[in-house]
Amino acid sequence: MRHQKAGRKLGRNSSHRKAMFRNMVTSLIDLGGIITTDAKAKELRRVADRMITLGKKQTVAARRQARRFVRTDSALARLFNDVAPRFMQREGGYTRIIKLGRRKGDNAALSRIEFTEQAATPESTGD
Repeated sequence: MRHQKAGRKLGRNSSHRKAMFRNMVTSLIDLGGIITTDAKAKELRRVADRMITLGKKQTVAARRQARRFVRTDSALARLFNDVAPRFMQREGGYTRIIKLGRRKGDNAALSRIEFTEQAATPESTGD
């Protein structure tokens, strides 16, 4: 029985899985959204939401905890300065998963994972 066994193995050992999610959450913070398989997106949502929660705390301890997981300094700065402040009034559900269909090569279900609150883009002044 699988009682109390949360999470998917995704055909990888634990160190490979951890490295993959570290890379994916860094890319998600840098790009604002990534395309991956359904199963990976559902697992990434758990990790990304934890990073946003750390970013909302805005403390040195939270920054150090996030630094252990986020790979680049630019992504860490973006997390604490741009991404997390957008979610200060929100209690959870920082990401959304949009199903895209099937991949041509292996028929894997693809999804796009992105942040629910998109960054404000400056509107063009128009000519």
